[in-house]
Amino acid sequence: MADYVKVFNLENSIEVCFYIDHSKPFAIGEKMNEICEEAYMNGYNWEALFNYYLKMNAPELLVGFGSDPEANMYVAYYELSPENEKKVKKFAEIITHLVENEEELYSLVRDHSDEIEWD
Repeated sequence: MADYVKVFNLENSIEVCFYIDHSKPFAIGEKMNEICEEAYMNGYNWEALFNYYLKMNAPELLVGFGSDPEANMYVAYYELSPENEKKVKKFAEIITHLVENEEELYSLVRDHSDEIEWD
């Protein structure tokens, strides 16, 4: 797994942390902001983007999930269970895939920015 995405098992929950101030996601966020002024990629706008992306591509990951966006980080969490461990792993894979295939993110912003509920 990329060093900008980490999965943590806590006492009662499991979470995926996306460190958006890591150099690669940060550079991608700057490019996304150039494409769309509203896409200032703080944690809240990564949340908006992921909510849109998951709704379209993996809606099952939105079931039972919460999030905690911050200025330099995005966290998604679920209650600890074997099923939710699979969800977190899948979500971490999606984040990594999108960052490693950044053109998908740029296309998403170009083609759907008016449908994303930016912060």
